[in-house]
Parts: sequence; C-alpha cells; structure tokens
Amino acid sequence: MDLADFDRGAVLASFLVESEEGLDLMEQALVQMESNPSDPELLHTIFRVAHSIKGNATSLELTELAGFAHVIEDLLDVFREQHVLPGGDVISLLLKAVDELRAMVAAAQSGPVELNSRQQGLRKEIAKEVEKRSKRVVRTNGTQEEAGSGAKLDSLPTSNHRTLRADVDKLDHMLNLTGEIVIAQGRLRQMIEKLSGEQGRTIVEMHREAERLYMDLQSEVMSIRMVPVGPLFRQFVRSVRDLAKTHGKIARLEVVGGDVEVDTTVLEQLKDPLVHLIRNAVDHGLEKPEIRESRGKNACGVIRLSAAHSGGNIVVTLQDDGAGFDRARILEKARSIGLISEKEELREQDVYGLVFQAGFSTAESVTDLSGRGVGLDVVRRNIDNLRGTVEITSAAGKGSTIAIRLPLTLAIIEGFSVKVGTEVFIVPLEHVTECTELPAAERNDESSGILSLRGDPLPYVRLRRAFGLSGETPKKENIVVVKINEFHAGIAVDELLGGMQTVVKPLGRAFRRVQGIAGSTVLGDGRVGLILDVPSLLRGVMQTGLPAQA
Repeated sequence: MDLADFDRGAVLASFLVESEEGLDLMEQALVQMESNPSDPELLHTIFRVAHSIKGNATSLELTELAGFAHVIEDLLDVFREQHVLPGGDVISLLLKAVDELRAMVAAAQSGPVELNSRQQGLRKEIAKEVEKRSKRVVRTNGTQEEAGSGAKLDSLPTSNHRTLRADVDKLDHMLNLTGEIVIAQGRLRQMIEKLSGEQGRTIVEMHREAERLYMDLQSEVMSIRMVPVGPLFRQFVRSVRDLAKTHGKIARLEVVGGDVEVDTTVLEQLKDPLVHLIRNAVDHGLEKPEIRESRGKNACGVIRLSAAHSGGNIVVTLQDDGAGFDRARILEKARSIGLISEKEELREQDVYGLVFQAGFSTAESVTDLSGRGVGLDVVRRNIDNLRGTVEITSAAGKGSTIAIRLPLTLAIIEGFSVKVGTEVFIVPLEHVTECTELPAAERNDESSGILSLRGDPLPYVRLRRAFGLSGETPKKENIVVVKINEFHAGIAVDELLGGMQTVVKPLGRAFRRVQGIAGSTVLGDGRVGLILDVPSLLRGVMQTGLPAQA
C-alpha cells in the first residue's frame, strides 16, 4: 500500500498516543527492573515497545526517530540473546533514551524529526554500548530491518476491551447537559406536583419514569469520565528513583489500588499536590542509606502511594518509612515565626497542620527540592479547591502518612439543603453526620459557640453571622453536625430542607475568594443556592472566632 492511500493525519495521531503509552510502560519497566532484577519479562516488555515505535515510525517515514529507536532495540536485543538483565548504568542510559524518545515523538506532530546534538550523542553512546557487549557493528544513521512499508501500525500492549478515545471537552459538555436536565426536571417536578386530579397523578407517574431515565443517563455519563488512578501514580515511579539518586538516597515507589477510578477532572488536579508531597517525602522523610542501616532499616526507602474508595469519596494515601515529621522542630519553627505563642499547647493533628501554612519550612538549607517554604501550602490550597481534606499522622523514626480525601466527582454532589433567612445553602452530604435542635439555653447572638451533644462539647458556627446575612435570629435554630476527618463541629441554620442532588456551577470571579463557599447551584424554583466549603468555613471561623469576610 502506498502511504498516499491512507489518512496520514489519523495514523500519526494514533502513533503519538500509542507511543506515549508505550514509553510510559517502558519507563515503569526500567525502574522496576532496577529494584527487581530477577524478572526477565520486564526486558521483553521494554524490547516490544522499542520495536513497535521503530516499526511505526518507519511506516510514517520518520527516519531519524526510527533510527534512534532501532539502536535502543539493538542494545536490548543483546541482553535478550545473552539472557541477562542490564545493570544500573545501562538502565540510566535507557531512561535518558526514553526522555529523548518522548521529545522526538512530540516533535513528530509537526513533521519529520531531525536529531539535535544531544540526541545524536546519546545514540552514539548507545551504539558503543552495543558494540562493547557484542561483536555486531551498529549503524546509527537509520533502520535496517523488518519495518513494513504499509500503513498498519504495530500494536503496543493493549487490553482486549473495545475502547474509543474521546475528547475530554466533549465529555465535559455532555456532563453539563445532563446537569441542566437534572435542574430542569427538578423545576418541572415542582410544577407538576401542583396539579390536581387524575390527570395530575398520571403526569406525576410519567415524570417519575422520565426522572429514572435521566438518572440512568447521568450515571452512564459519569462512568465514562471515570479513569483509573494507576497511570498517574506510576508516573511518579521514575521521579522517586531519580530524585533519590540525585540526593544520595535509594528509594522506590510502590503503587497500591491503581485500578481505583475517579473523575478525570479530579485526577488532573490531583497531580500537583502529589508532586509536592512526593518531593517532600524524598527530601525530608527518607534518610541516607547509611543512616537507615544504622537504624536497622533497609538501605532502600519505600514510599507507598495507594488509593481506595470510601463511600462517595476516594482516599489517596502517601506513606513513607522514613524518619517521620519532627514534632519538636515544627513547634520551634512555628514559635520563632509567630504562628503560635510560647506557652500554647496544640493537639497532635494541629501540630502537623502547621506545615501547611504558607512560608513554613523546617529545612536548614535551601535545595532544589525544598527550603523555601513553598510546597505544602500549595497542597492544602489545591486540596481545598477540590473540596477535599488532608490529614497527617507520623511516628518518630518509623515514617509518616498523609491521607487525602476527595470527592469522586466535582460536577454533581449529594447535598443537604438548609435555609438561613431567605437564602438557601447546600452542605455536601459527605460531611453531614446528623441534625439536632440548638437548645434554648445555648442560644445567643454570637457568631460561634460551644454546645453539649450527648455530653461531649461541640463547637459550632452560626451561618447567619458568618456571612453577615440580614434579619433577626429566629427563636428556633437547628444544628447540622458535620465531620472533617476526625473533627466534629456544628453549623447553626434556621431551617432544614432535606437532601437533594446538586449540580455544581462555578462561581464568578467576584465570589471565588469568599471563604466558606465552594460553588453554586440552581434550585428547583430557579433561584441560586450557594454550596458550602465546610473545611474552609470551619477553619476560618472556628480558629479566629470572627465572621468570614465576603
């Protein structure tokens, strides 16, 4: 078949996507081979990726790219013939080759690839390695074997499931449309319920059937957007290896629960927080090999990144077996910069929570990883934006665990609606544990207070005061008891309206910095209701005792 007889653009697009997936697989196998040098299948996996990229590049007349991949294939083939696995030096060389292949594959989108001086030097270095380990002479100016001239691409490792790649923007639009349907059917239901007589009852029944179909459609759209966390988590395997090696440490990353699925938007926004946490674990958590051995530990530190479903949330846990957080050092630093007073005593969780303050760092020197006080405050801000929570536990000399709890999706949530004056607010149902009446003896006009709930003290915030709403406090108030990690608190409101499915709408710029508000939604009567950011609301009001500033 002549190359002119097929849609080169479509084949190129497929080549770019499949090559990127193959290179990710190749990188992960190389890092795994370094920590587990007894699995020969890893070498075969790497060889198949290099062979596929070479053949596909040849089909698309990307001669320089194919030649580069061919030299890599030759080196891998030497080890396959000799039935041995490459050592650390060769693995490092191959990881550099993966980086350059990524750059070349990305550049192929604009046309034929020309190797730069760095890539040419690396190709020659690989060729010399081949000649050193075998008697074959390697050509470095092109490919020479079985790549076909047809347009059919070699297959990279794939599953047997029928799949279709879809543009995320289209999925976002589909989700928005289903959200609008939910809002419209809610308003329609309120209108239908006002009808009387037999005809009204018939229409109500038909509408309930339509609602069921709406919910099924919405569930299918949501499931399409759900993607496994494994590919993102495995991207950090190489990062941990390289960061540790650069700083004289040995470390490996273990991934647990890679098949757990989460909305693609949540996954995209989770990457930056994980980057900061992993860098922090390598720099502050893991000790140098000689120190670890003196403490009876394996010289290689382990960072475990895991994911699991918990109700309507995903819990991402980053655990290391390093030195743990230095509680005394954190308190000393916090007092020195005025975060807490000299005599102030804090709970364990509050102490570790200090590391999320902007500008906070216990590092004695600035390195390329840390020391500037930038990092964990970014993690807290990003997690807050995802309507999530983050919690630290640590044991001196044994390591630390950071648990991030996030909603599975950011677009549609189960909410509990409440009313204050004429305004309706939505409390995410994942935080709500129970509702109770505010006892008459506990009522006052203050913005916050403490009540007794079955003998235990429960701090609460009055929503009317927090947002400066007009009107008098009613004679009867209700408390929505919420839970954030292990912390319980109450939110005082005028009325409890009940549960509802809520379509999250973004706020305008003027409201994005309003503390305690996560978004908005359109209510059944067409009015706008505000969705509460419970962690932010309680952190801002309960710590200071002051109303949130709009």
